[in-house]
Amino acid sequence: MDRGDHESPERTSYEEARVAETLKKGSRVTGPAREKLAADLKRKYESGASIRALAEETGRSYGFVHRMLSEADVTLRGRGGATRGKKAPTA
Repeated sequence: MDRGDHESPERTSYEEARVAETLKKGSRVTGPAREKLAADLKRKYESGASIRALAEETGRSYGFVHRMLSEADVTLRGRGGATRGKKAPTA
């Protein structure tokens, strides 16, 4: 049954499985597959996913995902957590 959606859940999971298969750790990702992966990672990262979560999902390293996001001109978020700055003067 065609619902007119561009991405049905079945199609998305099939595509993700296909992309994951081509992403075997250590394999090169080039050409259109690399552009598609970069676009997918960018969309997920900008929707709030962390680099570590994307690395785990794709089976690739943190560095690989970080590099792909950088190549896709994504503005990376800060690390968060406590920052080390000058202590506020005590009064």
